Amino acid sequence: MNTSALTVKRDRTQPSIGETYLKIQLGVKTSAVISTKHVQEALVLPADQLTPMPNMPPCMLGLINRRSRVLWVVDLAQILGLSNPETSSQQNSLVLLQVGSISLALLVKQIEGIAGFAAETIQSPPGYVTSALVPYLRGCILQQQEILLVLDAEAIIQSPILRNH
Repeated sequence: MNTSALTVKRDRTQPSIGETYLKIQLGVKTSAVISTKHVQEALVLPADQLTPMPNMPPCMLGLINRRSRVLWVVDLAQILGLSNPETSSQQNSLVLLQVGSISLALLVKQIEGIAGFAAETIQSPPGYVTSALVPYLRGCILQQQEILLVLDAEAIIQSPILRNH
């Protein structure tokens, strides 16, 4: 099996300088972070390991089998109401989330790594953030060259489009 994975490990002995986040790319100009407390794993899987399911909303891409568990794969950009140009990639970058007993795999454009941010760096989202995106945000982090969206894993898992199917 041709996969690569980043397992999120937490070292509880080191003092924390804020919360740790997984940084992801949602689109060409859209970067986001999601708290590692809900991230089980970040991985790249060959596209042929995704089993499409008929009669599902476009954001629900299909199922994968990971570590003897079957997980739904959803296109995070579509859930967030972001435009995501159709690409026929040979590989899928996935973030495996778990909130309570619910697990879900999120398709993202790219996984960029782990970063730490202090809670006070999270600000209210700027006014030009679309109203469809707001329910899924905890805020944003302003950096020199970009704005990082701080995603709310619980809100994503509870998305109405996922609950209705």
